This record gives sequence, C-alpha cells and structure tokens, in this order.
Amino acid sequence: MATLINVFVGLHILGIAALLGGFLFQMKAMSAGEARVVPGMLHGALLMLVTGMVMVGVKQFDDMAVNTPKIALKLALLVVILGLVYVKRDEERLPAPLFGSIGALTTANVFIAVLWT
Repeated sequence: MATLINVFVGLHILGIAALLGGFLFQMKAMSAGEARVVPGMLHGALLMLVTGMVMVGVKQFDDMAVNTPKIALKLALLVVILGLVYVKRDEERLPAPLFGSIGALTTANVFIAVLWT
C-alpha cells in the first residue's frame, strides 16, 4: 500500500506543479492585466482533487491515520480554486486580484500540506 500511496503523492505533486506553474507563467501578464487561466491549471486542479481523494481512501482502507481537519481545509481551498479556475477558464482577461487569489490559495494549500503534521 505504501507504494500505491507514493505513486499518488507523485501524481498529486504533478497536479500542484501544473496549477502553480500555469499561475507563475502568467505572472508577467497578470501585472499587465492580461492574465488568463490556461488549460493546464484546470487539469492540475482536477488531478489534485482526484489523487487527494484516492490517497485518503487508500489510507482509510488500510486503517492508517488520516488528519481529517487538515484534509478538510485542503479540500475546501481546492474547491474554491477549482471553482475559480473552472468558471473563469474561458475569459480572455482576469483582474489581477482574482488571478492572484488562485496563486495565493494554491500556495497556501502547499504550505498546509507541508507544515501541518
């Protein structure tokens, strides 16, 4: 089971990289007011959701401890990120504060995952 969980952790990190990479790629455009959601950001957020749910399910199936408040907070942040990315995916330009919130929430999600033990 540990190998299976590690595979999904790797996929989860790839999802984070796609979402955060898409955001970082648009940073210069964000300062000019021309940032937009690229398809990789949506795919990365969806990959994070699916792999996160699989990891929690596998851990619960194997009777491993799951930090429920941490998972709930990460899920809540990811649902907001997914909502923003999905709804705004077809717009040509996003306001800088709205686009910046996607990056800030993603970064917060990463720090919660790493620092909350």
